[in-house]
Amino acid sequence: MHHCMKLAGSGTIAETYIAEAGEKDLCFIVDAQIAMAKETEGLTLDFDTVQKGVHAVFQNPHLGKYFVASSEDQTLACLLTIPEWSDWRNGTVLWIHSVYVMPAHRKQKVFQLMYNHLKTKVETSPGLRGLRLYVDKRNAPAQAVYQKLSMTKEHYDLFEWMLDT
Repeated sequence: MHHCMKLAGSGTIAETYIAEAGEKDLCFIVDAQIAMAKETEGLTLDFDTVQKGVHAVFQNPHLGKYFVASSEDQTLACLLTIPEWSDWRNGTVLWIHSVYVMPAHRKQKVFQLMYNHLKTKVETSPGLRGLRLYVDKRNAPAQAVYQKLSMTKEHYDLFEWMLDT
């Protein structure tokens, strides 16, 4: 199995900063996505495919933006926002994807800081209308976090069709 680096970190956080990710964060994001898929859905993702997919976002900003949470010299978490145009709202809704918080930093409100950063961005940007995300139905811990942040389960169900790759 390929790895850019070992996902590790102490369980202590000094001060956490949220920032838009850059190419310097590529290895962390790739490893985090591979770990998240294995942990939440039991999927083994192909390293090269994920690396190319993350790199594509950095090369094509219209695809989305990654954000990272960091403290001192360690990265604690990442997520991806993807814009969706809403004709009903005449604005953009940001979808939150690919959320991963290092195990040692869970239950320390790292995702809450990231979410609040995005929420403030929506509240202060005239063209943005809201935040959405989807979560695996079996991922009860993540659902509990989202509900604590006053996110609501809406009346939509997700349907998909994917090409076999």
